[in-house]
Amino acid sequence: MSEPKPPTPTPGDTYKGWLFKWTNYIKGYQRRWFVLSNGLLSYYRTQAEMGHTCRGTINLATANIAVEDSCNFVISNGGAQTYHLKANSEVERQRWITALELAKAKAVRMQAESDDSGDDCPAVPPTSGQGGGCRNSEVQSTLRTLNSKVEDLTTCNDLIVKHGSALQRSLSELEGIRVGGEMGEKIRQVTERATLFRITSNAMINACRDFLSLAQSHSKRWQKALQVERDQRIRLEETLEQLAKQHNHLERAFRGATVLPPSFSNPALGNKGGVPGKGDASDEDDDNEFFDAMEDPAEFITVPADPKYHRRSGSNVSGISNETGMDDQSFDELSLASNPESPQSLELEPVRQRRTRIPDKPNYYLNLWSIMKNCIGKELSKIPMPVNFNEPLSMLQRLSEDLEYYELLDKAAKCQSSLEQMCYVAAFTVSSYSTTVHRTGKPFNPLLGETFELDRLKECGYRSLCEQVSHHPPAAAHHAISEKGWTLRQEITLASKFRGKYLSIMPLGSIQCLFEKSNNHYSWKKVTTTVHNIIVGKLWIDQSGEIDVVNHKTGDRCHLKFAPYSYFSRDVPRKVTGVVTDKDGKAHYVLSGTWDEKMEFSRVMQSSKGENGTEGKQRTVYQTLKAKEIWKKNPLPEGAENMYYFSSLALTLNEPEEGVAPTDSRKRPDQRLMEDGRWDEANAEKQRLEEKQRTTRREREREAVKAVSPPEEAVTEDSINDSPLKTDAVETGTEANEVSDETDTEDSPPHTPVASPYGPSPNPYLMEGKEGPYGAQVKSAHQDNYQALWFEKLDDSASGETLHVYKGGYWEAKEQGSWDMCADIF
Repeated sequence: MSEPKPPTPTPGDTYKGWLFKWTNYIKGYQRRWFVLSNGLLSYYRTQAEMGHTCRGTINLATANIAVEDSCNFVISNGGAQTYHLKANSEVERQRWITALELAKAKAVRMQAESDDSGDDCPAVPPTSGQGGGCRNSEVQSTLRTLNSKVEDLTTCNDLIVKHGSALQRSLSELEGIRVGGEMGEKIRQVTERATLFRITSNAMINACRDFLSLAQSHSKRWQKALQVERDQRIRLEETLEQLAKQHNHLERAFRGATVLPPSFSNPALGNKGGVPGKGDASDEDDDNEFFDAMEDPAEFITVPADPKYHRRSGSNVSGISNETGMDDQSFDELSLASNPESPQSLELEPVRQRRTRIPDKPNYYLNLWSIMKNCIGKELSKIPMPVNFNEPLSMLQRLSEDLEYYELLDKAAKCQSSLEQMCYVAAFTVSSYSTTVHRTGKPFNPLLGETFELDRLKECGYRSLCEQVSHHPPAAAHHAISEKGWTLRQEITLASKFRGKYLSIMPLGSIQCLFEKSNNHYSWKKVTTTVHNIIVGKLWIDQSGEIDVVNHKTGDRCHLKFAPYSYFSRDVPRKVTGVVTDKDGKAHYVLSGTWDEKMEFSRVMQSSKGENGTEGKQRTVYQTLKAKEIWKKNPLPEGAENMYYFSSLALTLNEPEEGVAPTDSRKRPDQRLMEDGRWDEANAEKQRLEEKQRTTRREREREAVKAVSPPEEAVTEDSINDSPLKTDAVETGTEANEVSDETDTEDSPPHTPVASPYGPSPNPYLMEGKEGPYGAQVKSAHQDNYQALWFEKLDDSASGETLHVYKGGYWEAKEQGSWDMCADIF
């Protein structure tokens, strides 16, 4: 397995990575996690030990660094401590050597400075209450930062002279040597020293750019600070004046002289008259935070990005948001709160309190053999799967659960750059799998025509609708629209394969996301979900495969790779990596993380071809800026292990709600009984619903046959289907269709004796030209003649795919309370 690429070393910054450390002659080199910070090199057995157990630390200020060969080097502090270390490659070793030399030079310099001026105090970020001393402290801190940059330049200059002399010396030796056995060794030394010289030269160039950038940015920053101080003084004067007027009004009202005007009877309207409300206070706090907080020194090796890449499109103060670390959503909230004309400042509608708990999952013992015993003598299509394998949510609700991290699409809608927008869309794609890591229960398969509405317009600014649009093959369509300017639509059909020890679930169909402002049109597909330990052991879920997120307007593409779990891999479990490229194939962003925890993205500044990988393929090395977190999983609610490991959103999906369609999943009786813990009643109700759907399907098929056949043939068809004396071939064909029907939409397992929590695999007999269980030829299954109520099938010109698209009418019917068009499916 390939090792993850270590970060680029920076002076004074933390540098981390895996190295092999010599332990003894029995164990040899052992893999350890090394951390270089503040002139100290520490190591741990694993990354998890960083918080509590350090295995050793060496001070670089008094240490000697020596290179042994292409991958090995030694760090010693005079005999007391000696680390024999080995890197995975020569390039990685050179990065560590450069980082160690820079850290050592800085540690020696800081030690000398502390000896010369022991009474110097460290820079403290000023606060809003320090007045003129704050600005003086800020100036002094800025001067110290600039001085540190000058010292970094001096260190780089010394390293350039050192490596340049070594390179010149190697070149001179190479000229005087004869062609022979020593030629290869000398050429390797020249190559190594030339690489060190190149790395140090790049560091020198980057340090110069950082110094110039700091000098220019601080000049503009002080001008902004002065202007903000003036604006704050004006606001404070207006506030004091308004408070004096209010005090006068209150005094007169108390004495009975006058009555308070209407503007003071409503706190929200009172703020409109000029008194700074919550929004203004937040703005003032934001200004103080921005101009008083000290920035970290810019990175050393990494080439600084153009400021336009850090500018967010959704905020007119994007420069401030970049330096303070606030995102677009925070600034939108501030601007909304401080805007006196906004509707929220005039009237506040109460937000519905959603439930935070459901009844705990009962601890019912499930005897698989008793289930199989009860199936003896029954028709294959009549065998029900008990709810013991389910969770009290339908597949439509699980599909709506993809919107848990809708904020990513909100932020994407504000991006001016399509490449940056692609990063947020890709992160949203990964986030939809975060809820599956512990969810081994099977969702209820929806009945044909079943719907689910998720209305979060007041709380989150979006609402969505799902409908089971097809019965054979089973397919669900999903439509979500947001006030922030994005639309999500998807049509998903599940195919599964039972492999004995595990079950593979392959979602078919595509997901599309459209942004109103930029007209960007994205599409992607889902990866394969694998449920392990079906027969023996504890169930666990893995996601694996590759996703291509494509922007059909610009040609941008993000290739995501979900690495399958491997016991022998040294990579982080559930790892996801991705590269965002433009239409010409040039990489602009790199994404990395895990699908169950978080994702980070970093800007690519330079790319080059590296060494060959494990399969002989040449790997690309990306030089990137410091990674930033783009998505992080929300913690599960307390007691989630007793509530099917539901997230906070999942707990509210089956909460009863008034006004929804009669076909909504919340009104499904067997699902409601299961949630309440009445599993025996739920099993009986589930069997009733399945039988009702079978009857409805048969009636629909007979009507379709009558519509397309002459009257005589229609009567013959009905008599064959209803006759108890039909032939084996007809029996087989009918049962095959029935079995496939129930397998796809209900939970009957006719072809596998092992009960799967995700339902059985599709019927292998329903393929053209194959033989059924009794040797009868079975034709490929027919398509449903069912017409979806809220969706219509259209060809998408951008992606070239055919899918069900919302045609409107649902929320209009909800406002009128008219659901006459809905079928009685429950």
